[in-house]
Amino acid sequence: MPWELREHAGRHYAVLFHYALPDDAWAVELSEAVPAPAMGAEKSDAEVTHLPGPAFLVALVPDEDPSLQSTIRVYSPDERVVPYEVMRWFMEQVANQVKRCRIAFEQEEPGAVE
Repeated sequence: MPWELREHAGRHYAVLFHYALPDDAWAVELSEAVPAPAMGAEKSDAEVTHLPGPAFLVALVPDEDPSLQSTIRVYSPDERVVPYEVMRWFMEQVANQVKRCRIAFEQEEPGAVE
């Protein structure tokens, strides 16, 4: 499952992409990233420093029926503040996923979208 990381005001956020089979849709998840476990003595410049944490926003992007609208689910028992720039970045990722799904549907390859 691919993800992207972004740092904002000293906090790390992650957007994770995966297919949600029960929803027949791509899930784009926003979470506060957590530090990755240490990998031992061998370290490289490409070492992952953070991993996605538990999602607090999930966009579901249908890929089999273009008439269905994407939806956002909020998962947070507590109040959470999401910086505007982070929310904008997340919504850009969602918009890009919607675009990829529509292009794939038009090309009759709905399962080929990543």
